[in-house]
Amino acid sequence: MANRIHPSILNANLASLDDEIRRIPSADAIHVDVMDNHFVPNLTIGLPVVECLRRNHPDRFLDMHLMIEDADVWAPQYAELGCESVTFHVEASRAPIRTARQLRSLGSKASIGLRPQTPIEPLADIIAEFDMVLIMTVDPGFGGQKFLEGMLPKIRRTREIARKAGQEIWIQVDGGVAESTIDQCVDAGADVFVAGSAVFRADDPDAMVRGLREQADRRCAGH
Repeated sequence: MANRIHPSILNANLASLDDEIRRIPSADAIHVDVMDNHFVPNLTIGLPVVECLRRNHPDRFLDMHLMIEDADVWAPQYAELGCESVTFHVEASRAPIRTARQLRSLGSKASIGLRPQTPIEPLADIIAEFDMVLIMTVDPGFGGQKFLEGMLPKIRRTREIARKAGQEIWIQVDGGVAESTIDQCVDAGADVFVAGSAVFRADDPDAMVRGLREQADRRCAGH
């Protein structure tokens, strides 16, 4: 599967989101973090802002990451806006299968997210219900944190579970992804990389997007 770079706008200039998104035309998707100050200790944006982003950038792939409570209620509303992928956290869902199927019925990819301390094994029997699994490689809530190398074995286990399911499931890593850590993620089996600080703090954000993808591709080719 192709490697994908999904820059997180959490680290962009939130007062100029349209301009920031235009700075990364090479990105495979725009990663949008929605936080409610309950599930995580931070408050970001919600449906009204995402509706504007959808309208202003109709051709961009919107990769929603919902770090919010009551995920079963809110996730489908983002799919209804036309977001191409919606990630909700297993810790915030009472009915993950039902929610995943509802997202798919609305035309969105269904993705399940896991905090660092949440094991992947309980999802082994239902992993085929999801198009993507997001492995948090920092504690969710804030950008710019250091990559947790202890998550690499979890990424490997997730890839193996997906392989046994016989499904083409994307494995996304989010947190501390940069030139110094992406090779480890590729080796562990990830193929979708959320990079925030590494991209938007670069002198040329789009060049960083291209560079990270090329680096991941070289690492894959070397296997």
